[in-house]
Amino acid sequence: MAVVVWVFSGGGESEVRGLIPFLEKTFPGCIFIRKTPVRQKPGPKPNKAGSYGRTGQSLIEQIKQELPIALKAEPNKCDLILVFDDLDCRDSQTQKSKILSEISKIRECADIEKFVGFAAPEIEAWIIADWNNSIAKHPDFRGRHQWMRWWLSQEKNVPFDNPESFSEYDRKKDCCQDKLSDTLIESTTVKNTVEDEDSSNGDRRPPFSNVDRPRFSKGDHTPSLLRKIDPNEVQKKCPLFRELYNKLNNFCRSS
Repeated sequence: MAVVVWVFSGGGESEVRGLIPFLEKTFPGCIFIRKTPVRQKPGPKPNKAGSYGRTGQSLIEQIKQELPIALKAEPNKCDLILVFDDLDCRDSQTQKSKILSEISKIRECADIEKFVGFAAPEIEAWIIADWNNSIAKHPDFRGRHQWMRWWLSQEKNVPFDNPESFSEYDRKKDCCQDKLSDTLIESTTVKNTVEDEDSSNGDRRPPFSNVDRPRFSKGDHTPSLLRKIDPNEVQKKCPLFRELYNKLNNFCRSS
């Protein structure tokens, strides 16, 4: 019998549209029910900043508000509380301790197992980790994915063998100095120049053209590409993903 996992997720549109389908496909032994972000009702969108797609401390506050409501409305309906957020270059252990400390104050869920998982620095790291099954096969990036990969690694120092290590923490912004998703978008918008024909060390750069080609979209491309990645490939390059993968793989099989 499938077990129920309540998902309290941060992030924006890519997490909303992509995370649950990815979890359902990868871990069929569990039923995943999204509790946050709270589903938006039809009609005018709220103007309040941060009301949708929260992260960090804002996500913690939302969990403190929504979890007791869910526990009261659906008692004994949850087998695992999964909190998932973009790490944004913060310290994973510190963030995990903050979240679990706050959840532990909610006595009604004392007997429910809890797990905190992260995408580091953002969920697009999973796509980059399995580039050959994601970007390289998508028709929107045909004919330029090799150059995109070259540009990301050479010009932006994206480590394809360890994408979770991209960028550094900016204390003032409480997030990464450089956003991985923005860098990925830029790889599909930067224009080729004469200088792009050959690199400084004489190596031939892959041919490319971004002219009249789609730019990378977090709202459209990220959800669809998450369905294409092979989690076994991602877990080889992303330690925090591997932690999440092993937890859910064991939990959904053994329960």
